[in-house]
Amino acid sequence: MRLFVGLLPPRPVLDELARALGPHRAAWPRLRWIDQENWHLTLAFLGEVPEEVLPGLETRLGRAASRYAPMTLAFTGAGAFPSARRARVFWSGLREGGGGGSRDDGTGTRGRSPLVRLAESLAAGARRAGAVQVDESKRFRPHLTLARSREETDVRALVGAFEGFAGSPWEAESVHLVRSHLGAGVRYEPIAEWPLGARTPRGQS
Repeated sequence: MRLFVGLLPPRPVLDELARALGPHRAAWPRLRWIDQENWHLTLAFLGEVPEEVLPGLETRLGRAASRYAPMTLAFTGAGAFPSARRARVFWSGLREGGGGGSRDDGTGTRGRSPLVRLAESLAAGARRAGAVQVDESKRFRPHLTLARSREETDVRALVGAFEGFAGSPWEAESVHLVRSHLGAGVRYEPIAEWPLGARTPRGQS
């Protein structure tokens, strides 16, 4: 099964982002806009994971989530990968602020933000559990994908139009393990959830 670990933001903040995006969609027909129902923030892409790996995977992901307190986040601005001039992906950025502390687990990772450390912990745990497609060397850049393009597209004007966007703060209180169903219409199915900051007994998820 094809899996990722992510955050599922609350509906009100997604609605707010959709309202800000609405006036611009028609002006950019070359972009393939992602349905709002599929918006999510990927923390760790796991790829194809054998079903027999799932029990150990859930244990390690729950353990990783338990080490980090809930955090306050907000969508802000926009950007593109690999660049706004040659975009294949258009996204909204994320701001961290207020709370979001991490329990000191002795890993010496205090220089990075709580969200980045959480993503790294989840990826490392998944890799140890047997999710062999996890690429821990890839730097995590928090974002929510809004649109994709089959060819390089100059979206500098679109990124500029969103430069001043600042969404309402929201609390990230749990992480989700999500299954991707590919086909004519991509569908995402949450199959497990772990609260941030909740100590998980060893061997349980």
